[in-house]
Amino acid sequence: MGDVVTREPAVAGRFYPGTRAEIDGALARLFAGAPPTARPALGVVVPHAGWMYSGALAARTLAAVAVPERVLVLCPNHTGRGARVSVSMAPAWRTPHGEVPVDRGLGAVLLDELAADPVRGAAADEAAHAREHAIEVLVPLLLARQPSLHLVPVVLGGLAPGECRRLAAAIVRAWRRLGLVPGADVMLVASSDMNHFEDEVETRRRDRLALDALASGDPERLLDTVDGHDISMCGARPVATLLACAQELAAAPPELVGYTTSAAVNGDTERVVGYAGAVVPAPR
Repeated sequence: MGDVVTREPAVAGRFYPGTRAEIDGALARLFAGAPPTARPALGVVVPHAGWMYSGALAARTLAAVAVPERVLVLCPNHTGRGARVSVSMAPAWRTPHGEVPVDRGLGAVLLDELAADPVRGAAADEAAHAREHAIEVLVPLLLARQPSLHLVPVVLGGLAPGECRRLAAAIVRAWRRLGLVPGADVMLVASSDMNHFEDEVETRRRDRLALDALASGDPERLLDTVDGHDISMCGARPVATLLACAQELAAAPPELVGYTTSAAVNGDTERVVGYAGAVVPAPR
């Protein structure tokens, strides 16, 4: 791991502001009115579009939970590069708002657990992360909620439902090996937007189907719904993995924080992307 370098920002100045001062101003607006205390969560579903479109909902979702020092972030692979399960082992991720260390200890234990119950193509890999936006756009938001943040960034390819379950089981085993209590010591973030590029009516119809499946807490139902109804929810596999973790730990089903679409920002109701935020409460 000595030759792995800090991951540099790829979409700063495009998906979110490009300077620290601009990010500070945006964060102050996005988190205005956030409660001083928030409840622990096993995980959250957070949208990852440009801040102008989904930043307010992402911030509202993260403001609803107490973000612990360790956060494992799962996102879809938009670039097609890298391994099917790509665990970043860079020493840190840099953004204009600050540098966030990667918890390479937890990442290594996760990879060890994935080798014990194999998910095909799981590896320490930086190629999938190099140009991927779906974790990077969330890092300053997470850092604003937890200044001592340590990340475990993971990009997922097109996993089968059984592979999502095995990944979830490996995550839970890794946490247990390190004595980490979900909600108190570690949290899972599933980075996902909802349906893409249908008109407003159709986007909301398809997203309602996906959100009903999400609310059931059943990962197979979510994937069956998304795949069976051709819903272009890019982070369905990360979200299904979160739901499988919740079932492993007997946590309550997700609670929807909010839903919106790109049309609310740009007024274009013909080519729309949906965004949702949800919280999975910490297991008792």
